This record gives sequence, C-alpha cells and structure tokens, in this order.
Amino acid sequence: MRPLVPPGPEALARVRALAERVLGEQEFREALAIPLGEDEVAESRSLIRWFRRRYPTPGERLAYARRAYRRWAAALPQPPHPLASDSTTRSRS
Repeated sequence: MRPLVPPGPEALARVRALAERVLGEQEFREALAIPLGEDEVAESRSLIRWFRRRYPTPGERLAYARRAYRRWAAALPQPPHPLASDSTTRSRS
C-alpha cells in the first residue's frame, strides 16, 4: 500500500472555498430538494438508533453534546491573549 500523500495547497484552497461559500436562497432550496439516497437514509437511521441506545435520556444526550463541544472547542487554535505582548513573553537577561 502506498503512503497517503496529503493534498497540496491549491487543492486545499479549492476545498476550503467550496466549504465556506455562502449559498443564495434559491441554491439552498434546490440543495434541500434533492432527496437522500437509500444508503444515506439507512446509515442515518442506524446512527440515530445507536445514539439513542447509547444515550437513552434527554439529559444524557445533552451531557454528551456538552462534552463533545468542549472537546471541539479545546482543539481549536487558541489566539494569543489580548494582554500579552512581546515584552511580557521575552525572557529577561
């Protein structure tokens, strides 16, 4: 098996542009009008059944969502603290 080669910067830029584009109302409605395929429906139902068995009560589902959000937020790059400056981060000699 060949090693996975990550996509280049141009491919990443194209994917990012597609993912971040804003749809107009008409384009949005057209996208919603496309029915899901049989495989997508079956997979969605399977995942929903699993989730409802794993987290049977609304409280458990909400607790999971809160934990997942904390994990997601913790993985985001942290911006520098607004009060930090170069002078506070340099070591004093």
